[in-house]
Amino acid sequence: MRILGLDTATRATAVAIWDSDGDAPTTEGRDDPSPSVRPHHTTRLMALIVEVLERSATRWADIDRIAVGVGPGTFTGLRIGVATARALGRAQAIPLVGVSTLRSLALGPPEFDRPEAPFDAQLAVIDARRGEVFAACWRGGRSAIEPPEMLLAPAALAPDALARRSPELGSRILAVGEGAVEFRQILECSGMWIPEDGSGLHKVSAINHCRLASSLRAGAPDEVRPEYLRLPDAEITLRDAGQA
Repeated sequence: MRILGLDTATRATAVAIWDSDGDAPTTEGRDDPSPSVRPHHTTRLMALIVEVLERSATRWADIDRIAVGVGPGTFTGLRIGVATARALGRAQAIPLVGVSTLRSLALGPPEFDRPEAPFDAQLAVIDARRGEVFAACWRGGRSAIEPPEMLLAPAALAPDALARRSPELGSRILAVGEGAVEFRQILECSGMWIPEDGSGLHKVSAINHCRLASSLRAGAPDEVRPEYLRLPDAEITLRDAGQA
């Protein structure tokens, strides 16, 4: 099964080709803008898709499904990613799979699928802005096939509120993602372990989207919906202005 994966839930734009039978090389293209630069989803997503197709010698007819990250994440980023995946699915008659960006982030890269890893829970943390994070936590399931136990369902939380949940999640928690980096001091004070800032564990990987999608149900493009978890920033601003 050959899968095209893509994610635009965070600042990064990530695209990958992954083949469960190894008939095509695993290929990923990324755009990781610095925090001071606006995301390049609009200009880079389709360019990266074309790039990974060419690098992996994949034709549209070779793709069995498209895996798209449905968030949570930024409203604009999710809208771009899901709309692009839907359009490609319709145009090429390819079914879609919506993949939780948090679950994919918690999965970690393939080389991290080590049973001896000294952690009993994986906490994925994405910066939600406005002083909040999107977070979810699982035990086990470091491989895409092994079913994980959800310890914390995806939610929008203040970092200190997430830190207070630490005792119920486990004694050895690996926290990853841009949100874990941004609020490192608060989360580490609760006993969580966070890799160094430049670690690849903090990056959302489209390869993981493909790995997860291989065991999920695919459906029609219009069945896939973004998971925002809260109102867009613009609506929050209007609401707060109306209550002032």
